[in-house]
Amino acid sequence: MLARKKGYDGKFFFGTVVTRLTSSCLSLCCRMDSVAKALEEVLTSALPQGCITVGVYEAAKSLNVDPDNVVLCILATDDEDVKDVALQIHFTLIQAFCCENDINILRVNNTRRLAEILEGEGKQSGGEPMDLHCVLVTSPHSTSWKDPALSKVNRFCRESRCMDQWVPIINLPER
Repeated sequence: MLARKKGYDGKFFFGTVVTRLTSSCLSLCCRMDSVAKALEEVLTSALPQGCITVGVYEAAKSLNVDPDNVVLCILATDDEDVKDVALQIHFTLIQAFCCENDINILRVNNTRRLAEILEGEGKQSGGEPMDLHCVLVTSPHSTSWKDPALSKVNRFCRESRCMDQWVPIINLPER
């Protein structure tokens, strides 16, 4: 073993491991920030095209009718939502459906920021807040949507699945 060699104190090995882990964590944080920005771009470009479906029940209906048209599923929660058993069951069913139909899924913290990004989509006709726990991004029927931001988000989802993280979690930073 290396530790038994004369003059080896183990500092180089552990220092290298810590340095690699630290740089790996920093690159992951930067990557997640860039994915959060890309997600914001996707949502702001899809919104005027009418390619956003908001709400758990509305999303379930849309997934049932035309799953091939859905390009991204966003499940949004805040800390208090974790204890909502009914919501977690809905999330499990939606996740299973999305996995079965090869739809990329992201879990997003900070529903308040999501509401800001979606502007008017966050309110119902009576001014009451809408259910932002599930947001679907669909592809416009008229064109094949080639959005670099969407490609970045989809690549992040694919890479996360390769690391056995089937539903990656990102934090939408406050503005």
